[in-house]
Amino acid sequence: MNPAAKIDRLALSPLGGSFSGRLLLPGDEGYEAARRVHNGMIDRRPSIIACCSRATDVVNALDFAIEQDLEIAVRGGGHNVAGRAVVDDGMMIDLSPMKGIHVDPMARSVRVEAGVTWGEFNRKTQLHGLATTGGAVSSTGVAGLTLGGGFGFLMGRHGFTIDNLSAVEVVTAEGKLLRASEHENSELFWGLRGGGGNFGIATSFEFRLHAIGPTVHGGAIAYPFDRSKDVLRFYRELTSAAPEELTAAASLTHSADGSRQKLVAMLACHCGPADEAMAALHPIKAFGSPVLDRLGPFSYTSLNEMLDSSFPSLALNYWKSCFIGDLSDNLVGVLCEQFARCPSPMSKLILEHIHGAALTPKPSDTAFPHRDPGYSVLIIAQWSDPRENTANMAWAKETFTALEPFALRGAYSNYMADDERLSGIKRAYEGNLPRLQRLKSLYDPDNLFRNNQNIPPSTSH
Repeated sequence: MNPAAKIDRLALSPLGGSFSGRLLLPGDEGYEAARRVHNGMIDRRPSIIACCSRATDVVNALDFAIEQDLEIAVRGGGHNVAGRAVVDDGMMIDLSPMKGIHVDPMARSVRVEAGVTWGEFNRKTQLHGLATTGGAVSSTGVAGLTLGGGFGFLMGRHGFTIDNLSAVEVVTAEGKLLRASEHENSELFWGLRGGGGNFGIATSFEFRLHAIGPTVHGGAIAYPFDRSKDVLRFYRELTSAAPEELTAAASLTHSADGSRQKLVAMLACHCGPADEAMAALHPIKAFGSPVLDRLGPFSYTSLNEMLDSSFPSLALNYWKSCFIGDLSDNLVGVLCEQFARCPSPMSKLILEHIHGAALTPKPSDTAFPHRDPGYSVLIIAQWSDPRENTANMAWAKETFTALEPFALRGAYSNYMADDERLSGIKRAYEGNLPRLQRLKSLYDPDNLFRNNQNIPPSTSH
């Protein structure tokens, strides 16, 4: 690839006649907004941004990038913390204008294009009282979350997002538009369920939907930080006996009122009947003396917007994560000690409980292999002043190091930072990595799609 490629209007002429979207060059109106992604740490300037409106635009943009020897990045929602959606000097293939959503309420299925966010997805499917496991921050893109695995409030009852995926349309490195499902290109479909953007550019997704909402029971409840050990022990007991319908997370976080007060919180969603939900949530509401109690009936869409203000666009972010099997007292102590040293009032530690339907598939059934009971621990260093980069990144790394003695093998690719390369990929895919490398060799032997959590092609291709 030519890292110093410069594109002018004349060079765009072969693409312009067949491209129905917008082509943005540096200096064009809209370029600056289009090149920015959610993580403000990422500040890259593509030579061209191809804002696609349909799958044929993706094919044409890809052909042009290959012909011009441009490095490629693919943007869906732009939420990936590593910033892989944008590249310096190359081409950003921007799918965010692709907003088509078609719900079939009789079949309980939906087809969405790759620029759709989870907020848009939920609003459309909830018109029919339907939903599937999706992101708990509404501005997250459907495409990126799905291709990496997909955690969400319904995963205890309905599994990860990939467990509800029925088909994907993909533009391959050869410029072909393929449909992948259990019955068509099934090996590619296996790899797309967790393997990220390594095998092509996903342009649309089909999901199975479930009767959820419009009202579910859940929300957030928070306590003073000096009760953090007690609350996390209670959370351990709660999740050890949680029904599939109840998905609960815990967080060491900060008050949203600007006071910088440290808190310990629990977030929950029960997607079952109201009487069962209220019975399941009663022990939480009866525990301790909360400083905030927003547990009760919520619209499903509102529940999935509750965390939006905690993840502001263009805040500076650095994340680390791991899986743990047991929330031991020693681990609770480490979490509380590390959060006490947190340098930013925007940062947080999040525990996500993995149980129920998410554990039903075998590790080899999808590219995403992490099917052990336990928790994901997400370390979110988030701040606003670039002068504080070093201190906040150091806190995240130190916290991760302190958690390593308790951690299971493995990593969630959607939470991996930009500095986690091959070692992170080995943790992300474990025993599935050789199979994924063979698949990469088949569909992308030259590693054209490498601005992602990259799986190198097999050396034997």
